[in-house]
Amino acid sequence: MNETTEDIREDTPAEARAEDEHPRRFYQDLTFQVITGLILGVVVGALAPKVGQHTAFLGDIFIHLIQMVVGLIIFCTVTHGIASIRDLGKVGRIAVRALIYFEVITTIALLIGLVVVNLLKPGSGMHIDPSTLHSTTTAAKSEGFDDFLVGLVPTSAVDAFAQDNILQVLVFSVLFACGLASLGDKGQPMLDLVSTVQQALFWVIGKVMRIAPLAAFGTIAFTVSEYGLHSLLSLGRLIIVFYLIVVLFFLLVLWPVARYAGVSLLKVMRYFRSELLLVLGTSSSESVFPQLTAKLKRLGVDESVVGLVLPTAYSFNHDGTCLYFAAVSVFLAQATGTGLGWKAQIGLLFVLLLTSKGGAGVSGSAIAVLALTLTATHTIPVSSIALVLGVHSILSAAFVFTNITGNCIATLVVGKWENAVDRDQLRAELDAGSVVAA
Repeated sequence: MNETTEDIREDTPAEARAEDEHPRRFYQDLTFQVITGLILGVVVGALAPKVGQHTAFLGDIFIHLIQMVVGLIIFCTVTHGIASIRDLGKVGRIAVRALIYFEVITTIALLIGLVVVNLLKPGSGMHIDPSTLHSTTTAAKSEGFDDFLVGLVPTSAVDAFAQDNILQVLVFSVLFACGLASLGDKGQPMLDLVSTVQQALFWVIGKVMRIAPLAAFGTIAFTVSEYGLHSLLSLGRLIIVFYLIVVLFFLLVLWPVARYAGVSLLKVMRYFRSELLLVLGTSSSESVFPQLTAKLKRLGVDESVVGLVLPTAYSFNHDGTCLYFAAVSVFLAQATGTGLGWKAQIGLLFVLLLTSKGGAGVSGSAIAVLALTLTATHTIPVSSIALVLGVHSILSAAFVFTNITGNCIATLVVGKWENAVDRDQLRAELDAGSVVAA
């Protein structure tokens, strides 16, 4: 493992073992620093809101720094992973298996969200008049399946990177990797160059991660100061119900799927604890993509599987986001007294299966895609989205947390199907992770 790749895993079990002679103090651990940042953010936002209103830039700078390189990292990861195996049949098999898995799991997520929110009815009794609400939210552009397919192909590879469109970057990367693989030994110099660029980008990410605690602090402080703890509590029923839905998804879906993959869900979450805590603070899945890539390889998952499955999961495997769309859509219908029978909800399910992919290339696009979904239903008032803007950050923290966990499990499952996981290395890393976390 190259030194630059190690830089971004500041608290992995492997590095912790390597530092036995000079162990880090607890306050040097990234996990501790992020937790501290989150706590201080809540305190500052609640007690000094005027200060908290000017801390959002810390999170924005961090996200921008990550976005600056994430497209290139996806390109390098996919290109190196595919071109290094030079077996295009295997690439196609991995892609098909991954997409089938994603669609099955996201459909289950939508069903769980719809069932629970219908049973507990968090929005009933609110009697909100949509005409009294004003929302500045702009819906994402409505598109049919043919438009979706056309949108997968960039008119310019440079434009795909400039617009941070993950789907288009992924398509270009796969095509480029296949072309490189077809060259055989002639493509090896370019493959070496891609590997070198990837190492340099990991070095950049390693330095950026040092300000992650500041980013978590700034984002949380701004959120609490902007909306206040009392305003967040006013929609407490929705928050409680949604977090319950997330817990049920972990217990009913991710836990048995992890067992099927031959791992403990709890150990996997402990191993990725720094990344999961970071997305709780920033609500950005992009902020941890490089770290997930490196850690999954460290777990013994073959580079070809990580390089193809993880970037694709970022576009298609939105488990937590699907829970959010299903729960909030029905909540808004209940709050506004909009009739939504079972036939309408089945229609909503199919709409969500498409629109949940619509914001794959846009960071923080959940609200815009939700607006698109409500527009497509022709029943739930789009203006009602204003009801959840105050608690969106609390809900987004949970669904991004779920997305990240789901993507890690998905990569391990596809790795199992491909017999592309070093089981001994996987077991050793996860067991060591549990000891370090304890």
